Amino acid sequence: MRQNPSFAMTDVGEIRRLIEHHPWVTLVASTPDGLVASHYAVLLDDSRDDLTTVGHVGKPDDAILGLGDRELLVVVQGPHGYITPRWYGDGPAVPTWNFVSAHLSGIPEILTPEENLRVLDRLVERFEGEDGRGLYRAPNDAAFVDRLAAGTVGFRLTPTRVVGKRKLSQNRPAEVVDTIIAGLGDGPYANPSLAAEMQRAADARRPAGRA
Repeated sequence: MRQNPSFAMTDVGEIRRLIEHHPWVTLVASTPDGLVASHYAVLLDDSRDDLTTVGHVGKPDDAILGLGDRELLVVVQGPHGYITPRWYGDGPAVPTWNFVSAHLSGIPEILTPEENLRVLDRLVERFEGEDGRGLYRAPNDAAFVDRLAAGTVGFRLTPTRVVGKRKLSQNRPAEVVDTIIAGLGDGPYANPSLAAEMQRAADARRPAGRA
C-alpha cells in the first residue's frame, strides 16, 4: 500500500482499534505457485499491548499459505466508500475513494494445540457474547471440539512491518469535510460507517473547545 504522509496512520492505539472493530481480514502469501489469499477472523493477542494478532486457518490453508515458513501479509480493511466530486463545490474535481486500512507483515508463529483451542474459544466468545452459544456449550462437548480443532492451525503474528493509512479527506477544508459527512449520512451515497469514521477523525483534528 503506497503511503502518503498526509494520510499515514501510525498510532498503535488507532490500528488496534481498527483490528478490534474489523477482525475479518485477508491473509496474503507469496508462494512458489504465485500469490495466494485466504480470509479469516483475527483477534488482538490479549497478552500483549502491541499489534500482535492471533487467529487460525483451516487445513490445508496452512500448507497453501506456507504458514510459519514464509512472510504473511494481513490486510485489515476498515470503513470505505465512494466520494462524489459534487461535494467539493463548483471547481474542477474528480471522484475518489475514502478508506481506512492497515497492512501487517511478518512470519507467523504456529500455536500449540492448546493455544489454538484458547484462540478458538476466544473467537466464539467474541462474536457470540457471554449469553451466546459458547464453544463448549451443550450439545457440544470436549471431544467434539477437539475433533474440529484438529482440522485447524492457529497462529500468532507479531508484525515486523506495519503500514496504516487513513484517507478521510484530511486534505480538504473543514467545511468540505462537513459536507461530505452529511452526504454520507443520507441520500444516494449514504455510508453511515464511513460517515462516523470521518466525523470521529474530524472531531480529533479540531482545536480544543471548537464544536
